[in-house]
Amino acid sequence: MTKELRLALVASDSGPAQEAASALLGEADWVSPDKADALVVLGGDGFMLHVLHSMLDLDRVLPVFGVNRGTVGFLMNRVRPGKPLAERVAKARHIAVSPLEMTATTNSGEQFVYNAINEVSLLRETRQAAKLEVRVNGKVRMAELACDGVLLSTPVGSTAYNLSANGPILPLGCHMLALTPISPFRPRRWKGAILPESADVTFRVLESDKRPVAAVADQKEVRDIAEVRIIAARKHQLTLLFDRGSSLEERIFAEQFQV
Repeated sequence: MTKELRLALVASDSGPAQEAASALLGEADWVSPDKADALVVLGGDGFMLHVLHSMLDLDRVLPVFGVNRGTVGFLMNRVRPGKPLAERVAKARHIAVSPLEMTATTNSGEQFVYNAINEVSLLRETRQAAKLEVRVNGKVRMAELACDGVLLSTPVGSTAYNLSANGPILPLGCHMLALTPISPFRPRRWKGAILPESADVTFRVLESDKRPVAAVADQKEVRDIAEVRIIAARKHQLTLLFDRGSSLEERIFAEQFQV
């Protein structure tokens, strides 16, 4: 006999999410997150990222089944009236996601360590272009990149900011990362690179006093940086749950054929 999953329910503060939470209260024997086997999240992509980051901060990671009560809902499942939620979670497909770990060092020597599920981006703080040195696995691959910024994206984040910056879409399970420049000035035609997930990437800010740069790991920002190092945080692997036939993998695939 299969053990029944213990589910916890969390919802964003939005009206649609709160209404959905009230409607679901009698559908399952909900437990608190610390006693749950899986987490049901009601809201949009932003709230889903917030919940995932909260679990990483607490170092207690549960499989997460999102239900879209937001706008885009790329990381969420559709609302399906009449389909028991506990049954959907039990039958869901598991997608493993490795976040990035960013270590940002400021010009004053302070260090900040944050995780990113979508991407780590470096962005100029003033009207002047940023100048960056790009190292991969300790070797300088680009001595000077003049640009508005640059980002390193996971497959999950490859359809977000990365795609808007003309970066490549990465299929889940490819164990690759997208290194994408944002409005590059020199070298002007550089389109970026696809790196293995095992890559150790470091950006060093050149002329940081004159050309200050901020680093952003999803929603966490560090300003006035001197250097940023990024690695895949495989020990903090996350698990997203999707209805079969409508997984995140299928959505990433479909994005490549949109016109």
